[in-house]
Amino acid sequence: MESPIRFENVDINTILKTLPHRFPFLLIDRVINIREDYSGIGIKNVTVNEPAFQGHFPERPVYPGVLMIEGMAQTAGVIGILSVTGTEKPRAVYFLTIDKCKFRKPVMPGDTVEYHLTRTGRRKTMWWFHGEAKVDGQIVAEADVGAMLAD
Repeated sequence: MESPIRFENVDINTILKTLPHRFPFLLIDRVINIREDYSGIGIKNVTVNEPAFQGHFPERPVYPGVLMIEGMAQTAGVIGILSVTGTEKPRAVYFLTIDKCKFRKPVMPGDTVEYHLTRTGRRKTMWWFHGEAKVDGQIVAEADVGAMLAD
């Protein structure tokens, strides 16, 4: 049985209070359906105004895969930080690992990317998640990511 939804909709204002990331490197717009520290879905609305499109690629803009992996990590960070009660200030979230990374389809301006993260392990302040980036229900990228919270 799945755990109950703890946070149904984490908006951008809450994300800004939770993560230390800022423009141009805040790569999620909201997080929905967080179940304890187990799972959640990050949302990224990709627009042609993304700074990465100036060089990737001006003639045919494709959202960089590495930014999708970072979006997965930021989603995992929100899930992890909000699961720690009493957290009110941005905490440092450090990448530990990226494994089994695959890019399956290009993401273009106008796409909405959903980062589906499911926890696969936890040890003290370290979390490991399996992430799938989806556009219109189809997997466009996937990876296993690990992160650590620090003050």
